[in-house]
Amino acid sequence: MAGVARSYKQNIEQMVVHQDDIREEEETLDESGDPLDESGQTVDSSEEEIEESVAEDMQRFEDSFVGINKRFRLINRIGEGTFSTVYKAEDLEYNRYNNNWDIDEKEDSKWSSPATKRRNSRHRPKYVAIKKIYVTSSPIRIFNELDLLRDLRNSENVCPLITAFRHNDQVIAVLPYCQHRDFREYFRDMKVPEMRIYFRNLFTALRSVHRAGILHRDIKPTNFLYNPEHARGMLVDFGLAEREGTDWHQCACTLSSEDRRYKIQHSVYAAHLNAGNQPSSYPKNDNRSSRRANRAGTRGFRAPEVLLKCTQQTTSIDMWSAGVILLTLLSRRFPFFHSADDIDALLEITSIFGRKKMRETSLLHGQVFETNIPSYSDQGHSLEKIILWATSRSGKDENGEKQQLLPEEKEAVEFLYRLMECDPAKRITADEALRHPFIARAGDDIEEDEDALDLV
Repeated sequence: MAGVARSYKQNIEQMVVHQDDIREEEETLDESGDPLDESGQTVDSSEEEIEESVAEDMQRFEDSFVGINKRFRLINRIGEGTFSTVYKAEDLEYNRYNNNWDIDEKEDSKWSSPATKRRNSRHRPKYVAIKKIYVTSSPIRIFNELDLLRDLRNSENVCPLITAFRHNDQVIAVLPYCQHRDFREYFRDMKVPEMRIYFRNLFTALRSVHRAGILHRDIKPTNFLYNPEHARGMLVDFGLAEREGTDWHQCACTLSSEDRRYKIQHSVYAAHLNAGNQPSSYPKNDNRSSRRANRAGTRGFRAPEVLLKCTQQTTSIDMWSAGVILLTLLSRRFPFFHSADDIDALLEITSIFGRKKMRETSLLHGQVFETNIPSYSDQGHSLEKIILWATSRSGKDENGEKQQLLPEEKEAVEFLYRLMECDPAKRITADEALRHPFIARAGDDIEEDEDALDLV
């Protein structure tokens, strides 16, 4: 069994790489499953009775991966996505290694005596998550995921890679088991003070990821395992992640405003308009080559520049996705965007931000956006109005006055505008987000409540 060896009481930073397994192949659109379906496939309880089909699946896994049952005892299947399946397992060789990744053990050791530590380490089972990557995944993508996880191994709120193994064409990654709750169980009840803590965890993880020059590309609730009781979250699943600058080609969004204006004035689109054609028509003989760009991710969470095939995408695409999560929490609707394809996704964004903003955003990336749907206004709607409508507060209150957002919601919406900025260059960064008052005040509300209880 080839693998990335865990160190016997020492740290060895070495990954076994088989160069003959790595080959370049044409990039295609990698899309995660529907966010609503995927949420239903992620569970955190292994005390429930295991379904017969799951038990058979685990048995097939053990039979196909020789030696896996000597190192780990499979307990349950806890996740099933487009590119992998995740199992909860007991680490049978935990005590033979250094386990700096074990956050729970570190926290417990702060309050335990040496004798208690030794007793707990001997008798308490240690759980890990085993990610079985489907053999249909390309070898270069599997290596890329493991390589990025190794680079992020000391990052706060990022699920670290413990080790990895390969048997024939099957690769598994061993990760810490993160206790969490299904997003659908708590998103409707989460108060603004709790949202602050949730996003402080998420942006702490993204700060580390983005400082390393890595785009996660698939930020969504099912990839951020959050435990409301412990107020702790872990960013997982780097299967679609890549380093910033990978396969870049110049996009109009990186040009100066003067150069961009000149390029637009001398484009096929401008010539088409000068010939007296309608904006919504198409050139008969368009000999331009098709535009290719990375559009990996999940429907409903892709940033506008991804949908518009920007060829120089940056870490800001993750910030937009985080904004969609905040919009979901404030509106109490999951998933908020539920498009069938990229065109529908653009139209959903247009229904909020308006046709004028989408035309400007499209031209920013050298694209043209036109729609003749009469219900879409030029100016769109404010996020405040969208949230009030989604939470059934668009009418008047008992006193006949127009309902308004709560003060703490207004601060959240102001922060939301910074995240869901259509121009990626103006979008807030993870560093800036952690300094924003909405995040910087995380925990203050809870401390004030605790002080009040102490006084009582």
